[in-house]
Amino acid sequence: MRISTTSCLCPFLVCLCFFQRYCGASHHVPTKMPFKNQTKLANGEAEIHHRPKRGWIWNQFFVLEEHMGPDAQYVGKLHSNSDKGDGSVEYILTGEGAGTIFVINEVTGDIHATKSLDRERKTHYVLHAQALDRNTKMALEPESEFIIKVQDINDNAPKFPDGPFVALVPEMSEVGTSVLQVTATDADDPTYGNSARIVYSILQGQPYFSVDPKTGIIRTALANMDREAREHYTVVIQAKDMAGQVGGLSGSTTINITLTDVNDNPPKFPQSMYYLYVPESAQVGKPVGKIKANDEDLGVNADIKYSIINSEGANMFSISTDRDTREGIISLKKPLNYERKKTYTLHIEGMNTHVDPRFSYLGSFKDTATLKITVGDVDEAPVFSMDPYIMDVYENAPSGTEVGAVTAQDPDSRNSPVRYFLDSEEEGERFFRIDESSGVIWTTQPLDREDMPWHNITVMASEVDNPSLLSHVPVTVQVLDVNDNPPEIATEEEVIVCESSRPGQVIQTITAVDKDDFANGQRFFFALPSQLPVNPNFTLKDNEDSTASIIARRRRFNHLIQELYELPIVVWDGGEPSLSGTSTLTLRVCPCQRHGRIRMCQGEAFLSSAGLSTGALIAILLCIVILLAIVVLFITLRQNKKEPLIISEEDIRENVVTYDDEGGGEEDTEAFDIIALRNPAAAEELKFRRDVRPEVRQHCGPPRSCRSPSVELDEVDVHEFIKQKLVEADLDTSVPPYDSLQTYAYEGQGSPTGSISPLDSPGTHSEQDYNYLDDWGPEFQKLAELYGEMKMCELHLC
Repeated sequence: MRISTTSCLCPFLVCLCFFQRYCGASHHVPTKMPFKNQTKLANGEAEIHHRPKRGWIWNQFFVLEEHMGPDAQYVGKLHSNSDKGDGSVEYILTGEGAGTIFVINEVTGDIHATKSLDRERKTHYVLHAQALDRNTKMALEPESEFIIKVQDINDNAPKFPDGPFVALVPEMSEVGTSVLQVTATDADDPTYGNSARIVYSILQGQPYFSVDPKTGIIRTALANMDREAREHYTVVIQAKDMAGQVGGLSGSTTINITLTDVNDNPPKFPQSMYYLYVPESAQVGKPVGKIKANDEDLGVNADIKYSIINSEGANMFSISTDRDTREGIISLKKPLNYERKKTYTLHIEGMNTHVDPRFSYLGSFKDTATLKITVGDVDEAPVFSMDPYIMDVYENAPSGTEVGAVTAQDPDSRNSPVRYFLDSEEEGERFFRIDESSGVIWTTQPLDREDMPWHNITVMASEVDNPSLLSHVPVTVQVLDVNDNPPEIATEEEVIVCESSRPGQVIQTITAVDKDDFANGQRFFFALPSQLPVNPNFTLKDNEDSTASIIARRRRFNHLIQELYELPIVVWDGGEPSLSGTSTLTLRVCPCQRHGRIRMCQGEAFLSSAGLSTGALIAILLCIVILLAIVVLFITLRQNKKEPLIISEEDIRENVVTYDDEGGGEEDTEAFDIIALRNPAAAEELKFRRDVRPEVRQHCGPPRSCRSPSVELDEVDVHEFIKQKLVEADLDTSVPPYDSLQTYAYEGQGSPTGSISPLDSPGTHSEQDYNYLDDWGPEFQKLAELYGEMKMCELHLC
């Protein structure tokens, strides 16, 4: 099959091309061409493989876009070698647009486009062609694919996708400085002709700016463009296709260009001379005037720093910059005095803080101006000669004693007289008064240093001619000390005396306090009252370092015999004249902890450590009593509900009764008493409470003759007692009718070593002194008390 296109793609079909040209068509029909395939053999010869001839080959068709003619646009022709021209071959077209956009003549194979096409919407179409036998509908040749391309025409103008544009460029930029690049797009085919070849030109904005015709880069075209002269520019750029030729399409856009500021202008004072009036009463540190230099620049380029460059003005005044208004704020550094100096001259300089070195050729970026300040005379309040005043006076000085004097003077040239008085709102007016004319201060009553060692008062002064002008000055009065207070013992607490104290042992070291003030340090002396008899229990030793030691004169105090002792002590101070005082200390006897190092009674230690009040202790005791009552009630109810071991006579069976009651060890003295085994009759007679110490009622002769009850019980035959109990158990008919095992063991008598049990130890009394147990610490305190009581029993009863 042959395919005819818009150009003669196959020059061998001269006749067919001539026929087409003769018919007025500009399409060429290619013919099918044989193809050869060669294979190189080993001997260097080439073997030629002949491919069988195809019925047709595919190629490309071209069709112009935007066809506006009345007839369908001819695209091309399909032809098969099997077609003899007798109409027996039927051509079929399928694919994109087949039957709607593109139609084919089934007999001749001519293809036409029935609609106007737009290349910008679709650039090509893929179709399939097939030749069939009209009678049998059999395919004469395989189906072939070909492409119809839409050929471009210049039907789209260039467009700027964004716009209008905004650009910035610094003022005073050099010629050729890049501002902005604009780019236009053209929807036409850039590979075909000049339809999409764009050229840029400037329509508005000359001679300030120019544009590169190929790249669209906008640049400055004029040097030294000044923002202060003109800030905004409007530039119009045109983009034209067809390389700018006549007939090309064009589009344009607008660029708004703004010149940004640079520091190219120095600050300028509008005037070279300024004048300012400042009253002498102006406050130090407060603003007294303003000055401003103008700068045509913007932002940081217009920041100005002000300074006073002459010493006369810099000593009295300071200047700072207000960042919002860029003004120079003039403030007062020192008080003004009209009587001393009436005028001041200030040379003020304003300088840019951010200088661009590129514009240094324009000169220095600063300016100066002169400010004349006139000081105004003001009627001022009196001025004190000192500020503050410090005075002193002895305590107990009589009323009307002179403390000191204050002096104030009118600073004005008139030198008006001054009147003095105290501030009535202060407490110091109760203790002092002042002379209105001289300023002398006196006391109104005797002062007590121990009550108030310092007094702060405020003296006020005013002119007699103008009482509304007041001045104040603080006056501090120190009250000097005299020896008018006797010393006292420093402690107010009770002194703890341990029961185990020995003669010569220091009970406590005491010191004294004195309300008076001693410049060289306090010095105290201690002694017992000389008018009282010698104290048999305690004595006092002056340590000669303002302390004294209380010393025991005998050993072993007993708080049960006497708990409290009183000890009067006389204390002298080292003042002139020397004063003395007598203080009485209370000494409490109690057992001490830790060998007397912690001097606190055990009962007091418990209460103080617990930190409980009396009400809290009563509440705790009530709770304990209630809990004990509940426990007793619970035990009583359980005993009343105890069931018998045998429920009924019919339920008789062997039972094993287990008693898991264990003894309490060596400390359990209630669980078992061996005296019952040795002599039951004697045990009943000697029963007593184990938690209460029994009273000893027997009276003995010498200590050696006292015998323990346990020794007397040794004479009872325990072996006979066990046998008797065994017989009673065997003959007892009241026991339950089930097995029960009772074991009685007896070790015998006559051990050669004797018994080490305390139960068998004879109750002999030792003459040994157990006072050394007091030194063993709190762990042996109870043992020491027990042996002490046994010793008292030996001494008084035995």
